[in-house]
Amino acid sequence: MVPAAADLKMKYDREADVLYCSFGDPQPALSVEQANGVIVRVKPDTNEVVGITIVDFFKRFMEHPDDAVSVQLTGTASA
Repeated sequence: MVPAAADLKMKYDREADVLYCSFGDPQPALSVEQANGVIVRVKPDTNEVVGITIVDFFKRFMEHPDDAVSVQLTGTASA
């Protein structure tokens, strides 16, 4: 479940080349890798998506600027 209305907050760590996105304030969550280097963060008790992390963000989009990243944002924590 994706939050209906939440502020999208983003922080880029240039040294690590990681983009952190959170819906609202960052909070503890489970990390579930959806694709190579794309991680969805979900609250384990509600399965609500609270953030997305993209590893090698700058490198990924500089080498392949026309590629899109598709990420499933529902049902990510069910096992």
